[in-house]
Amino acid sequence: MRVFVTGASGWIGSAVVPELIDAGHEVVGLARSDAGAAALAKAGAEVLRGTLDDLDGLRGAAAASDGVIHLAFQHDRAFSGDFEGAASTDRRVIETFAEALAGSDRPFVIAGGALGLASGRVATEADGRDPADLAHLGGGPQARLANAQFTLGLAARGIRSSVVRLAPSVHGDGDNGFIPNVVNIAREKGVSAYIGDGANRWPAVHRLDAARLFRLAVEKAPAGSALHGVGEEGVPLRAIAEVIGEQLDVPVVSLTPEEAAGHFTWLAGFLAVDGPASNTLTRELLGWQPTGPGLLEDIAAHYCKQPAA
Repeated sequence: MRVFVTGASGWIGSAVVPELIDAGHEVVGLARSDAGAAALAKAGAEVLRGTLDDLDGLRGAAAASDGVIHLAFQHDRAFSGDFEGAASTDRRVIETFAEALAGSDRPFVIAGGALGLASGRVATEADGRDPADLAHLGGGPQARLANAQFTLGLAARGIRSSVVRLAPSVHGDGDNGFIPNVVNIAREKGVSAYIGDGANRWPAVHRLDAARLFRLAVEKAPAGSALHGVGEEGVPLRAIAEVIGEQLDVPVVSLTPEEAAGHFTWLAGFLAVDGPASNTLTRELLGWQPTGPGLLEDIAAHYCKQPAA
């Protein structure tokens, strides 16, 4: 297959591209910078220079491909306060790809999120499909989940669409996401903290396992499939704080929600969520079997040894 990949030189994309190439696929990767273009070329991919705002270029690349994997998202824009704007851009991109792929039965896979799909229980792949499932979310997160629902609905337009709902921690050596930020805060504050009793859980997945799931999705996921990129169902936040405290040799403390807002700033809301998620249906559907190290093992091996960002 000839597969067009957005976000191809990013944290997940840079693992998806070699995964696809090693499986015999041709890859065209979107690159917005010289460094990204060079990395893609070195990996053996064809390069398309552009951004998510270049809708004509995206439409043409999708039309000329056998399938599309959409990984790019304006995370910097989202976490600087304009999550809704980032989600709106994402919706325009998804709609553009839908125009190019409609009626072709070609695969279209996007990255979504597994956090916040259910409240008080383990989320499954059957969750997050009804608009009512968005009621507890607000603003940008709600809009992004709506984009995922829209993508699943493209099955009715002759597109083999699927959504890979990623764990909030897609971990591995070189990660610069949530957990490295938590480690840096522990370094700066001199304590490793969790909120309340720390029993709330985050699903996690190793980056290479996630990359393999995206390949399997573009190869054979049925139209309208919600897939869970989850290697571990739920890692308690207290356990995360404890391994960080042990590695940095700092005290481990509990914070009230009010204290957490000042301590973790923008991360506090995410770190308070209890969002375990199952991968049972995904494994049964695609034969996917996560094999990478667990999150706590990775934190001990890599995260606390990296220099502060």
